[in-house]
Amino acid sequence: GTLWVIGLTALIAFPIGVGAAVYLEEYAPNNRWTRLLKLNIANLAGVPSVVYGLLGLGVFVSLLNLGRTIISGSLTLALLILPVIIIASQEAIRAVPSSLRQAALALGATRWQVARDHVLPAAMPGIMTGIILSISRAIGETAPLLVVGAAAYVTFNPDGLMSKYTVIPMQIYEWARRPQAEFTELAAAAIIVLLVVLLFLNGIAIFLRQRASSRVRW
Repeated sequence: GTLWVIGLTALIAFPIGVGAAVYLEEYAPNNRWTRLLKLNIANLAGVPSVVYGLLGLGVFVSLLNLGRTIISGSLTLALLILPVIIIASQEAIRAVPSSLRQAALALGATRWQVARDHVLPAAMPGIMTGIILSISRAIGETAPLLVVGAAAYVTFNPDGLMSKYTVIPMQIYEWARRPQAEFTELAAAAIIVLLVVLLFLNGIAIFLRQRASSRVRW
């Protein structure tokens, strides 16, 4: 369930977050509306996660009638981590020297070619840092998934986007609150599994970041 939810969250949030950052930094005019939008994105990064859970319950579960399924949980977590990805990607794009853009434009490149072939590769290490932070936050969240209907206990593996599901933090919460000593040991084991999964995913992201850094030469 954790791999399903986090994988789908990444597929939804990363393209939208990076695309929004590219638009805000490379295309959007510097006017009052753009500044207000950036301010609101920064404010959204500090909103408690349970608020996103209530939003997901109202919009994805009830309004769109997606039910208490993997897709609802993933969309809710995608909303949760989008501000983190956008802000980190903006900072990374802003750090790319303007001379790189001017040189590409002087050689006849379009604004899209400059952003795609020069700015994004140069900013990729910083963008990957934002992805690492957002994945670390999403994989440990319990409150929003609890609100949108993650099951406390399941006896089957999810097999699709509309399946019922649970995640490791939810299982830890459920086991830790039980008084029996056996469940305390299960909760401790689940915490170790969660840390291993988190370190594995972060390790992949760090590897990709280092690989991108080695290709950047200003």
